[in-house]
Amino acid sequence: MKRFFDTFNNLYAVWLVALAIASFLHPPLMFWFGKEWIFWSLAASMLGMGLTLSLEDFKAIAKMPGAVALGFGAQYTIMPLCGWLVATLLRLEPGLAVGIILVGSCPGGMASNMISYLARANVALSVVLTMCSTILAFFFTPMWTSLLAGNRVEVDVVQMSLSALQLTVAPVTLGVLIRWFLPKTADRIGACGPTIAVLAFTFVTGGIVAASAEAIASNFGRLALAALLLHLFGFGLGYAVTRLFRFDETIARTVSIEVGMQNGGMAAALAKQHFAAMPLAAAAGVFSGVMQNIIGGLLASWWKRRSDS
Repeated sequence: MKRFFDTFNNLYAVWLVALAIASFLHPPLMFWFGKEWIFWSLAASMLGMGLTLSLEDFKAIAKMPGAVALGFGAQYTIMPLCGWLVATLLRLEPGLAVGIILVGSCPGGMASNMISYLARANVALSVVLTMCSTILAFFFTPMWTSLLAGNRVEVDVVQMSLSALQLTVAPVTLGVLIRWFLPKTADRIGACGPTIAVLAFTFVTGGIVAASAEAIASNFGRLALAALLLHLFGFGLGYAVTRLFRFDETIARTVSIEVGMQNGGMAAALAKQHFAAMPLAAAAGVFSGVMQNIIGGLLASWWKRRSDS
């Protein structure tokens, strides 16, 4: 059974793209998966993340403070600014621009941990960076979105902060507490965490594509190009900055992956909740999720071959 779920999780990008195409071609398939489903599905995946975190994960921060500080700083500077740069260079219309900036302002995605494993990177560092950026997303995501997209649309920083708290900090904290006080229960539930995360964002993708099918069809090329550029910048600059500070190859791969892979599901959920009048804002999160998994998967395969040779 474990092998089945591992195989299922490793084919994450396949399920994501398949349901996105099906929902685009036949939107009624996923019309039922609306805003509430999106929010609670992602909260459940965050709970799963919290259930997998142990005291040792937190202690790991003290063992590599330089790498953690660099990775965290790169996450919350490179990606928001790249989101703004892509929106400006491509002269994106307001909804799409807000979506790309919001994606760039979100924390690292949980899929980065799996990609780090496949790329022979530092998985412990990846987990710590994802945890740190997720826990502090309630402050940095609204701050950067307001700062970089505030001239395009009104951003309610307080409400977005509360949404981010509900979506990230609350479920992660609950998961950590369950692991602390009920470790056996956490082990049983936490084993399903990666699968829940895969299902959550796959269904989130389907729901948003179905609801935004017409807007996506009219802007497919610009959506794909914007997401491609954002993540190429993230992977490339994350690696380059880390090497510039003379960290080793393994750390550089990890930071590159962590910076390049964003929590597109969180971006889509926040866009659906706070920029409902702009369907392309949520669609940007969907395209981000697809694009980053393709780029991350290719990079992981290349790095793995280099490590094995």
